[in-house]
Amino acid sequence: MADQDGHGELRGTLARVLLPELDALTARVVADIHAHSPAYASGRPVSTADLTSICRDNLLRALEDFGGLPPTCGDFGQAARETGRRRAEQGVPLETVLQAYRRGGRVMWQAMTEWLRTARAAGPATPPDQDTALEMAGAVWETIDHYSSLMAEAYRLTQLEMRRSQDTRRGALFEALLDGRGGQPGVVEAAAAALGVPVRDRYLVVVTGQDPTAPPNPAPQLSAVGLWSFWRPRGDRLAGVVRIGGADPGEVPEALAAGAGLTAGISQPFAELAQAHRAVRQAESALRTLTPGSGLAAFLDERLVEALACDRPEIAGHIVERYLGAVLRAGSERGPLLQTLGAWLDVGCSAPRTADALYCHRNTVLNRIARVAELTGLPSDDGDTRLGWALALRALPVLPAAVED
Repeated sequence: MADQDGHGELRGTLARVLLPELDALTARVVADIHAHSPAYASGRPVSTADLTSICRDNLLRALEDFGGLPPTCGDFGQAARETGRRRAEQGVPLETVLQAYRRGGRVMWQAMTEWLRTARAAGPATPPDQDTALEMAGAVWETIDHYSSLMAEAYRLTQLEMRRSQDTRRGALFEALLDGRGGQPGVVEAAAAALGVPVRDRYLVVVTGQDPTAPPNPAPQLSAVGLWSFWRPRGDRLAGVVRIGGADPGEVPEALAAGAGLTAGISQPFAELAQAHRAVRQAESALRTLTPGSGLAAFLDERLVEALACDRPEIAGHIVERYLGAVLRAGSERGPLLQTLGAWLDVGCSAPRTADALYCHRNTVLNRIARVAELTGLPSDDGDTRLGWALALRALPVLPAAVED
């Protein structure tokens, strides 16, 4: 077996022998890749001209590096990195590109073994022996592995950059929808394409507080029940659009509560992405009616009175004062009177049913309702009075400051 200097000299010889045949060697590699890869053979997205050009550049640098020759075209790794970048942009799977590198290495070694056999047959003074041939094979595959690694690293970096760019674009278009720019020419179509959903379907918008104890993105909880969603931070909140299609909208709050315990406001369903700006306002209104950290998720339609109270606190305060102010200042009576009034209104103003719900006597219910009527100066059998009491009870929990005792 020759020594290392001999191996280096032989490597240089093999490189110098093959370099003049670079174009023919490139054609062999391209033909071999086409024969073993339907993706490349189809010519889409990698044309034969593209493949030929990049294979030639890779072979040139690999041979010069293998042979210890000075580079004729700059950085040895440039072609490998360019291959990785270009194939990532073209969407060619990494494994397909790595397979092409292996095919190229195989053809390069075949060309070298052909020369070695010819040299041995010619009877040189010191023909290459089997151990030397094995040493050359190892060196070839070490070179191929090195350039494959450079290519794969560039491929993955390009993919990351593309994902970041795509995420930035998706985020910008999503914000455009929520800001009401979906009606501008091309915006909603571009947003739908970037998000990967149709312009028209059934959607919801969900807005949550950014609770540090909750998952940063509720998408997995919704995906677990077959619902697609896309989320982005908006100030101190998180907004998401959920594609519900033919699903029951009630699955959304159930998934949010079960999977993450998020406090969330939910819009009513809407049919086009261009309507998302109205839906986000609905969801924000619903969220404002919920206690932060409560883990409740509610549709706006379930919180309309509370939403009005949040949006118009002055009027809500007047309603509470007009219909319940005296009860709220009734000292120790306040709690039992409010509880009984709420239960009485919930069951259609039936004293027996209220008594059953509160586990008390019917007369206790009647006495407490009469006491509310006495304190407020309003007749309990009047429809407007009952409506006012119901509105005041719904508005009371969401007012900025409750009326003091």
